[in-house]
Amino acid sequence: MKQGKLFTISVALIVAVGGFVWGFDATVISGAVPFIQKYFALSGVRGDFLLGLAVSCLGWGVLGGTAVAGLFSDRFGRKKVLITTAVFFVVSALLSALTTDFRLFVGARVLGGIAVGGAILIAPVYIAEISPPQLRGSLVSLNQLMIVLGISASFFSNYFLLNTGANNWRWMLGMDAVPAALYFFLLFGVPESPRWLFGKGQTERAKAILIKACGTEEAEQELLNIQLSFAERASGQQASGRSWVQTVVARLIIWTKRALVLMTEMRFVLFIALAIAFFQQITGINAIFYYLPTIFIQAGGGTNAAFWQAALVGVVNLVMTFVAILFVDRLGRKPLLVIGATGMAVSLLACSWAFHASNYQLTDKSFAMLQADKVPENLINDLKNAPEPVFTSDKAFITDLDTRFGAERLKPYRDSLITAGLNIRATLVLVAIIGFVASFAISLGPVMWVLLSEIFPNQHRGMAISLAGFWNSAVSASVTFIFPWELSHFRSAGTFLGYGLMAAAALIFILVFIPETKGKSLEELERLLVRREHPPKA
Repeated sequence: MKQGKLFTISVALIVAVGGFVWGFDATVISGAVPFIQKYFALSGVRGDFLLGLAVSCLGWGVLGGTAVAGLFSDRFGRKKVLITTAVFFVVSALLSALTTDFRLFVGARVLGGIAVGGAILIAPVYIAEISPPQLRGSLVSLNQLMIVLGISASFFSNYFLLNTGANNWRWMLGMDAVPAALYFFLLFGVPESPRWLFGKGQTERAKAILIKACGTEEAEQELLNIQLSFAERASGQQASGRSWVQTVVARLIIWTKRALVLMTEMRFVLFIALAIAFFQQITGINAIFYYLPTIFIQAGGGTNAAFWQAALVGVVNLVMTFVAILFVDRLGRKPLLVIGATGMAVSLLACSWAFHASNYQLTDKSFAMLQADKVPENLINDLKNAPEPVFTSDKAFITDLDTRFGAERLKPYRDSLITAGLNIRATLVLVAIIGFVASFAISLGPVMWVLLSEIFPNQHRGMAISLAGFWNSAVSASVTFIFPWELSHFRSAGTFLGYGLMAAAALIFILVFIPETKGKSLEELERLLVRREHPPKA
């Protein structure tokens, strides 16, 4: 392997570690959910919303991070912003793991979300700016691969830390500080983006980095290309003599004008982008990821089994991401989306049916689970000696037990009783969740971003993807926020039914509106999608 190629791959791998950290940080909360709910006494309607806030606040922080990361990276450099995100990751992990105050816990998770927003935006930009053209696509894809690896690693980490005692959730959340600290130190070994350096007038430093990345001859050509692309903008900046604040205001005005252009002149393309971004999250992928062990516990499995099943789902997500990368250019974007959306709808509806067909009754297996959960022996004996009718809902089941044994006596063990009393096809729930995640990982997960990078014309692509990404993050945070409330009011059956119907709607949308972009140049797609709204006049 040539030295320049090795250097570029090494730098890209280091920067892509940020993707691993944010993938880990985003889903590590799933293991902590059952424990922070008890620790902070989050019960009732208010507790449902506070639990939703605790889990979704990272998503709200992402919105802030993506809003400011680009501006700060242009001002202070890509490398400095990435180092800052690493610091935020470390502080967020340690603070959320150590705090005893709920408001501080939420603030720490929001800080982590800001770091995620910065990593989402700047890491792929940096990799693209330092990579030679022939390696750019594969090296940028490292970031997405690292994200999926981080998600899978968080599920395994939670499983192995489950039995570390009463503070296991603190260890789970604090573990994110390890890869984040590693990321922080590794970043000092990477150079600044050569394109950013050139934009700041540091041509010799930019040239030296490009030579290390792609050799002298190719570096000269790359430098010439960079010079040509910067010429017009650089001359405008020199003539204007604007301050940084004035530049930010000017950029906001330009962004607003471009957004208006998108809404007026590219309605069809914008409709596709915002709709596909909506359907990617409204089908519940992040809500399911963030509450995965909780869902499996509600499906009647023990805590250890639930965390192991979550780790298994993480592996499936990783494997199917590789499958998507392998087939996205072979089968095409639309076939993968159709296959995936169909699988998502079928899996979610099957999961809904499994919960709907369940019932509640205490059995010998239930009493064994109660003993494992350290429910008092005298209460278990009382439950054994009483008749146990069958109920179709957890509410009726608990109401009956409260009437016969006393609500105050049962209150500390209510969750254990609901889990122990549930009779459900747990294997079907596991298979359905795996089917849903596998279907998502080969379709809406990665293919959405491929489509967004292809359907917009060159001059609007960056801004349009930012707009779609912001909308996607807002939908994700909203869905995650209301998930505990949905479980309390619509139960698992109703919640998964809603997601299944949304997946069915996504399938119809894909069949009717999504074009096939495989094998078409960006300019050809522009003619097909943008100019169809403005056909030439006769």
